[in-house]
Amino acid sequence: MTHEQKIQAMTNIMTRFTGYTGKYLPDDIIAKLRKLREQEDTYLAKVVYDSMFENQELAAKLDRPCCQDTGVIQYYVKAGSEFPLLANIQDILHNAVLGATQTAPLRHNAVEIFKEKNTGNNTGERVPIIDWEIVPASKSTEIEVYMAGGGCSLLGQGRTLMPSAGYEGIVEYVFDVMTSMGLNACPPLLVGIGIAGSIEVAARLSKKALFRPIGTRHHDPRGAEMERLLENGLNEVGIGPQGLSGKNSVTGVHIESAARHPSTISVAISVGCWAHRRGTIRINEDMTYEIISHKEVTL
Repeated sequence: MTHEQKIQAMTNIMTRFTGYTGKYLPDDIIAKLRKLREQEDTYLAKVVYDSMFENQELAAKLDRPCCQDTGVIQYYVKAGSEFPLLANIQDILHNAVLGATQTAPLRHNAVEIFKEKNTGNNTGERVPIIDWEIVPASKSTEIEVYMAGGGCSLLGQGRTLMPSAGYEGIVEYVFDVMTSMGLNACPPLLVGIGIAGSIEVAARLSKKALFRPIGTRHHDPRGAEMERLLENGLNEVGIGPQGLSGKNSVTGVHIESAARHPSTISVAISVGCWAHRRGTIRINEDMTYEIISHKEVTL
């Protein structure tokens, strides 16, 4: 396969996978929603969950996105330093968005700042958003596709606290945001929390926290315990599916952290709605691929 053929092959793969991500929720999200449905004991909460599953069945049957808001497309790339198309990935993902917009189809959601004009093709200034990590001595590339809808993006917030606020201040801030804004993001929500020394680092980490599989825990036991306590506490609030009350407000709480400056502690929050449309794919140097988020799926 020539270099140009590999570019075309990867473009085709990412076009199909981007569209696929908008139609089918990842395995861990579906499993968690089923578990939460079983825990509910009110008719209304069960009906809401049933409507979610019916929605997914219809999306598959009709080959349409499972939510009309297909969001702003974001890609989180772990690129192997020896991957043969490393220099071409940005153009490939740009063209994948153009293709998926037409074939999926995806709603047009890229509005240029200041011009206030929708581009009509889901691309624009710095869109699709691409976040990069380079993996040394690797010949493959792993790509996270995320559709950042308006509802879940509306909840994104962050604050830099005085260090004396401590971890109690972080917990208080998370609860303030979730209880004041959580209804707007189509719960139950996956809550990503970033903790760092500056707000831009915390914000980036809060979004990356949304890509961890449901049920995984922070590498530090104290961080893992904080995740558990926050998850239990937010569920006790009783926001419930679609904000109509119930036993669970969240599908999970994930924390990502970075070492901080002694004088600051920053916290940021990003959330994924119940229809948490993320997909993970690994593409090898010969353009074979493995879909990690949706098992036994071939595009």
